[in-house]
Amino acid sequence: MEDERAMEIDGQQQQEDTAAVPKGFNADYLRIYYGKLFPYGDFFKWLCYGNDGKHPGCDQSYIGRRELSFTLENDIYLRFQSFDSAAELESSIKEKCPFKIDIGPVYSVDPAKRHAYAQSGNNVFAPVERELIFDIDISDYDDVRYCCSGADTCLDCWPLMTIVIKILDTSLRGDFGFNHILWVYSGRRGVHCWVCDSRARKLSNEQRSAIADYFRVYKGGENTSKKVSLTGPVLHPFLARSYTDVLKCFFEDKLLHSQQLFSSEERCNKILELIPDENVASELHDKWQGNRRSSISKEDVNAARWEQLKMTLQSGKHKAQGLRRCVEEIVFSYTYPRLDMEVSKHMNHLLKAPFCIHPKTGRVSFQLIPIIVMILILRLFQLYHSY
Repeated sequence: MEDERAMEIDGQQQQEDTAAVPKGFNADYLRIYYGKLFPYGDFFKWLCYGNDGKHPGCDQSYIGRRELSFTLENDIYLRFQSFDSAAELESSIKEKCPFKIDIGPVYSVDPAKRHAYAQSGNNVFAPVERELIFDIDISDYDDVRYCCSGADTCLDCWPLMTIVIKILDTSLRGDFGFNHILWVYSGRRGVHCWVCDSRARKLSNEQRSAIADYFRVYKGGENTSKKVSLTGPVLHPFLARSYTDVLKCFFEDKLLHSQQLFSSEERCNKILELIPDENVASELHDKWQGNRRSSISKEDVNAARWEQLKMTLQSGKHKAQGLRRCVEEIVFSYTYPRLDMEVSKHMNHLLKAPFCIHPKTGRVSFQLIPIIVMILILRLFQLYHSY
């Protein structure tokens, strides 16, 4: 069994995630939220998966073996909480008013009583079930977005998260046959994916790692300029579909212009570094230097230089597979999902619960589709009251 102290939450150590509470985060408002708005019934029903004592043949001990962790004010951290009913969960949350709630796995025994089992010599405490989860942070794209950095987001860079959802959701359903997928805004800088099918919840760590590796394209350390290498004579069908249906259009129609990817020499050089042939890169650099004295307008420079790059790399004199594939590698480098792999690979990893408040922003971690619906309703409400 893995050391409990080695547990990470949302890919970071717990102290790192909650040490700084913003001035706008008000515990009094949090109490009102837990007292009036938190959906205890639906939240508990979701985690039961039908094992609520109301269905024939259900496992009545199931929900009592699920771990919830609370982060209280002043970084007081309560691991291995478990609850047998929605009323018990509601009472505990209202009493403790946690600044953050994390969801862990379903264990073989009640996690709150794990020490009793250990003392009896029957050490059977181990995770046995957990949703397949994915964690994607917008801050991991800081090297390819120029509008924001860190946890900051805007309408120009947030579409990168939309691309993540399109790519992963399509593949999880089409390639793996999963149906019950919950996408959640993390409350700060990214999105979480919860795959809730029974088959997904029962995956071993090895199987989770295999699925995570299936999606892994963006690789390499911080000091590696080229982090996408597409090998082989043809792309894997999943990658080919992702490129044709989503990534290429998004890169050329949106990201190229919203991030002004070719608007400065520094940004141009960053893309040229992804070309393995120095002579070709130098040829493009000279062309773009000449463009500075041409009639190409500033608005068109990104599209013009991208077309020049594609024509150069995909022309007849550069038939070598590495250079022809380089265009696709650039698009993947700038747009393909960048996953926190460790979150997906291990069954006992904790992840922020939907509907809780993010302690650094005061925002609700919420299902993404209802947020869109809610925004539309608010706008209609505003329009109604403007007349």
